Amino acid sequence: MLWVWIGFQALTVLGVVNYWRNLPADRKIEAPEGTVVILSVRDHWDGGADLIARLKAQTVPFRLLIATSGQCSAAEALAAREGNWVQVVAAGVAQDEGQKIHKLRAALRALRPDDLWLVFIDADIAPPARLVGRLLFPLVRGKADIATGYRLLLPGQGGMAALVGAVEMQLATLPRFASATMPWGGAMALSRAVADRLDLDAALAGRLSDDMSIGLAGWRAKLRLRPVRDLLVASPLEGGIAELLGFGVRQYRHIVTNSVGMWALATGVVAVQAAFWLWALVWGGWTAIAIGYGAAWSRALVRRRIIAAVLEPAQMAQARRSLFWDLVAPFVVTWAHLAVQGQAALSSRIRWGGWAYRVRRGKVVDMVRNA
Repeated sequence: MLWVWIGFQALTVLGVVNYWRNLPADRKIEAPEGTVVILSVRDHWDGGADLIARLKAQTVPFRLLIATSGQCSAAEALAAREGNWVQVVAAGVAQDEGQKIHKLRAALRALRPDDLWLVFIDADIAPPARLVGRLLFPLVRGKADIATGYRLLLPGQGGMAALVGAVEMQLATLPRFASATMPWGGAMALSRAVADRLDLDAALAGRLSDDMSIGLAGWRAKLRLRPVRDLLVASPLEGGIAELLGFGVRQYRHIVTNSVGMWALATGVVAVQAAFWLWALVWGGWTAIAIGYGAAWSRALVRRRIIAAVLEPAQMAQARRSLFWDLVAPFVVTWAHLAVQGQAALSSRIRWGGWAYRVRRGKVVDMVRNA
């Protein structure tokens, strides 16, 4: 048993090392004409001063298309100030699909003939200046059909936020292969031709998760999905215990309601790690515990180098808070991860953006406003 434990821990370390060693050094960009960045916002969006400043600092030109439900005064004010750079489209209220999906479909219908490259982002990210150009690089060079970054949560104060961040950092620094990549809707790009090939509007219709729907449609169409490894995009993480745990459960509930097999594979891997940790702490003795901690500290050291390579200094300081849990109690990170995965499978009800959705095989079967 001890040798199996050693082998398993060695694989986890090698996986993070693989991610670090494959970070691109040159980070080339492309700046094709006809790029549009699509941003879905809620009606109470405050205008995202930091986000807009970061978008204006991008290294490639683009047009910003903001999709709202129709009552976002901040979006309208931004469009009035920015002129042709910003276009706002009002989607109305969804009846049988996720509100974000409803807004994205409205944005797709509002595309102009010369919008040839589509970049999707979330409103809560802090994108680096290279984001748009890096996402477009593999598309323009013909190396991928869909390119994606990945979220890296920046925990605020409090141990629970750092714990959720530690779980997400496990996922963010997994080895990424084109044959096993699922896009993240917070930083994702594809060409207009690929969107038409997928019939993207139809692929999203009736759905709740944008990235899962696009990713599964891409897999079925045998498209090349490529991760851009240096785009671990900072996203703030705040809230109380219930809100933070709810966030984690919601992410996995998106997976289980779209692909049970994908959820089962991910949960199975974490369950093995969780079971091994239980064995090490209860029966394995000090040698087994030392091996587990040695691997955890090794992973944390490599992850520290990864975040130093891809994040801004202030962001890096926040991200390091998540490493605390791997250094002090790595088994807690694994058990928390497994608990979130397990709870996600207990219901098909997803509360998101002021609505409670019930989802079956990725489709919204009913939706009601949260009280």
